[in-house]
Amino acid sequence: MGDKVKIERIKTGYLEENCYIISKNNMCLVIDPGDDFLALDKIISKYKLLGILITHHHFDHIGAVQPLKNKYQVEVYDQKNLKEEKSLGKFHFKVIPTPGHTKDSISFYFEKEKILFVGDFVFKNSIGRTDLDGGNYWAMRKSIEQLKRYPKDLILYPGHGEKTILEDEIKNNRYFQS
Repeated sequence: MGDKVKIERIKTGYLEENCYIISKNNMCLVIDPGDDFLALDKIISKYKLLGILITHHHFDHIGAVQPLKNKYQVEVYDQKNLKEEKSLGKFHFKVIPTPGHTKDSISFYFEKEKILFVGDFVFKNSIGRTDLDGGNYWAMRKSIEQLKRYPKDLILYPGHGEKTILEDEIKNNRYFQS
C-alpha cells in the first residue's frame, strides 16, 4: 500500500456528522471527530494517531475531541494554532481559511492527494448555513470565490452528506454561480 492514503468516513450523532480518519503507513489523523468516541476508537486503535484536525467548533463536530485527546495524548489543531501549512508524520496539508458558516471555519487541503476536507463550508449541491451565530453570507461568498481557483478535479469531503468534486459544484451548485 505504501504512501497511498486511505479515507474512512464515520457518521456520528443525530445530525450524521462526517468524521474522517485519514491513514497512511499505519499512522492517521482524525478530522472533525463528532461525538461517537467508541466507534472512532475502534478504528483509530489500529493506527498511531498523530493529531486531531477541527474545521470549526460546532458541537456536532467536536464531541469526541476530549476523550480522544485524553486517550491518545495528541494535539488538537484548529484555526487558533494552525497557520498556512503543517506536516504531521507523512501527512502534509495546507490550511485554508473558509469563513462563512462560522468565523473560525477552515478547510484542510492535501494537495498531493487532491483532497479537501471542508467541514460545513460546502456540501454536495449546497453550502453550510450562514444564519447561525458567527455565520456570514458575504464571507461565505468570498470563500466560494476563493475555492473556485483550486484544481477542478479536487475531491471535497464535507461535514455532512456525500463527497463531491469541485468541478461538479461549480456546474451544479447554485451558490457557486456568479
